[in-house]
Amino acid sequence: MTRVLWLQAAGCGGCTMSLLCAEGPGAVELLADAGIELIWHPALSLATGAEVLPLLQAVAEGRERVDILCVEGAIARGPNGTGRFQMLSGTGRPLMSWVQDIAPVARHVVAVGTCAAYGGVTAAGGNPSDAVGLQYEGAHPGGLFAADWRAAGGMPVINVAGCPTHPGWVTETLLMLAGGAMTERDLDGFRRPRFYADHLVHHGCPKNEFYEYKASAQRLSDLGCMMENLGCVGTQAVGDCNIRPWNGEGSCTRAGFPCINCTAPEFEEPRHPFTETPKVAGIPIGLPTDMPKAWFMALASLSKAATPERIGINAASDRIRVPPTLRKPK
Repeated sequence: MTRVLWLQAAGCGGCTMSLLCAEGPGAVELLADAGIELIWHPALSLATGAEVLPLLQAVAEGRERVDILCVEGAIARGPNGTGRFQMLSGTGRPLMSWVQDIAPVARHVVAVGTCAAYGGVTAAGGNPSDAVGLQYEGAHPGGLFAADWRAAGGMPVINVAGCPTHPGWVTETLLMLAGGAMTERDLDGFRRPRFYADHLVHHGCPKNEFYEYKASAQRLSDLGCMMENLGCVGTQAVGDCNIRPWNGEGSCTRAGFPCINCTAPEFEEPRHPFTETPKVAGIPIGLPTDMPKAWFMALASLSKAATPERIGINAASDRIRVPPTLRKPK
């Protein structure tokens, strides 16, 4: 039996809400069938307050085994490094202090969501709560724990980033850890699991035909590619959101909203509106991953020149105006 303890730090709780949307099977059934026991979760467990305190103390002191510590939400270190902006209710201690005590005795530590991984939305703006991720501060290694910190099992913090994170990313990570099937080699440069971080949001996007011809949407309701005008960075953002859709069928781009790269550190402050594409001399600043600027300009020019009338019309429409041409079999 793999024992999981889940703590919620400074965040909205959206990653737990996302996890509960897992389907076929649901997250609770899936974990139970895999022999993963959720020994406590502040929002899902029956025990609260004084009932939980002995368990947390026993875990921190090594008298109760915890195989995986999951932390959701950023760590609020303020004011002045005390962590007292977020107290764990009923314990008289900051949540930060509990994480510092429990993480070293856990075999693995998982940051659930971008806030826990890198600070995320909680750290945006002036960051008055001095919020950080477990082992990153934005894109910089070293958050609550130093860059070289390791859990008892020898792994760094595993960053299941996303805002909120996909339920499948959480359950698959837990299943791999429980089965001993994840090592540090299975994490990318920002320590996200590679099973989803080796993909781009662009992969499987329903707007790919429009992207191929650089047939661009002008408004959020349009069918066309949102990269040129509406801020979409799906060609740069990691995630298999369009390969394994949310709730069986959804994703941001499938719903007509641009990808904002929520799996990445510092996505929360792009320094421009999320739904606008910053440009220099009419060329988007953020080019597709691995594509040189000169090649993109050449490809874009050729693609626009070759855009079929059907695709050009439909791209700037909120529905299909021109259907594909019917061809008789030869």
